[in-house]
Amino acid sequence: MSKKTIIAAAVGLPLALLLSACAGGSADTAASGEATTETVKIGVVGAGDEYWQTYKDAAAAEGIDVELVDFSEYTQPNPALSAGELDLNQFQHIIYLATYNVQADDDLVPVGATAIYPLGLYSDKYTSPDEIPAGETVAVPNDESNQARGLLVLQSAGLIELKDGGSPFSTVADVLPESKVKVEALDAAFTATSLPDVAAAIINNDFVEDAGLSFDDAIAQDDPSDPNAVPYINIFAARAEDADNPTYKKLVEIYQNTPEVQEGVQKASGDTAVLLTTPADELVSSLKSVEDDIRAAQ
Repeated sequence: MSKKTIIAAAVGLPLALLLSACAGGSADTAASGEATTETVKIGVVGAGDEYWQTYKDAAAAEGIDVELVDFSEYTQPNPALSAGELDLNQFQHIIYLATYNVQADDDLVPVGATAIYPLGLYSDKYTSPDEIPAGETVAVPNDESNQARGLLVLQSAGLIELKDGGSPFSTVADVLPESKVKVEALDAAFTATSLPDVAAAIINNDFVEDAGLSFDDAIAQDDPSDPNAVPYINIFAARAEDADNPTYKKLVEIYQNTPEVQEGVQKASGDTAVLLTTPADELVSSLKSVEDDIRAAQ
C-alpha cells in the first residue's frame, strides 16, 4: 500500500488502454441459456507473481473466470474500481483504502483479508541502522499511509524522532529537527531505485524483488504480528453495493483456503507474510475507525 494525492492522474498507459471493457461479474451464457462461467476483473499491482495463475486456476475450477488487470502504481486501482472498470482490487491495506475514501469521497469497502506484510528499510551501503551517519538522507514512500508507516519504522530504528511520538498519520513534516537523518519522500515505485543516492530507503514489498533485493536484506522492519497492525491488513476491496456479492465472497475463500495459493503468496513475500482470514465485518469496522480518525485530523 503509497501516498501522494490518492486520485492523482495515473502515469503510463491510460486506463482506456489497460481496461478493454467495463466489468461487473458478467456470466458467459451457453447456447442452452445456462450460465457456464462468471468473469470477474480484479485489479492488482504485481500480476506477475506466480501464485496469481494458481489462483486463477483454482477459481476456474469453481466456475469463475478471473481476469487480472495489472497496474504500475497504487494510485490507479481504486479509481478504476469506483468507475466500474474493475469488480475487485487486491493491492492495498486498510489505511490506504481509508485515506483514498476520505480524499476521494468514496465508499469502497473491504470484503476479505489476505495478509500483513512487514515494511522494511534497505540499504546498499550499510548493514544496520546504527551504521548510518548523522545527516544522511533516507527515502520513504510519499503516499500518506505508507509514508507514516515508514516513518514509524525509522523512529523504531533510532534514525528519527517524530512529533508527539508519531502516529499512522505522521508525515515528513513531523520529523523533528534533532533527528539523526534527513528524510525524503518519493513515489513508492522509486524508493528502491533511489538507493544509490541515499543512505537507505523504505521499500514496499511489491518492489523489493523487482529491485534485485531479497527480503532478508532489510536492515530494519516493523512487526506485522502486532495487534496494533490491524489497519495494515491487506484486503480485497469492492464497491459498497457489492459488499455481499456471493461470487466475490467465494473468490476470497478461494484465496484464503487454497493451500497452493497460500504457499505461493508466502513464497512471493520471501516468507515474510502473515496470512490472515480476518472476517469482513472486522475489516469494515477498522476501515470506518481509520476514516473517522483521518477526518478528525483534517
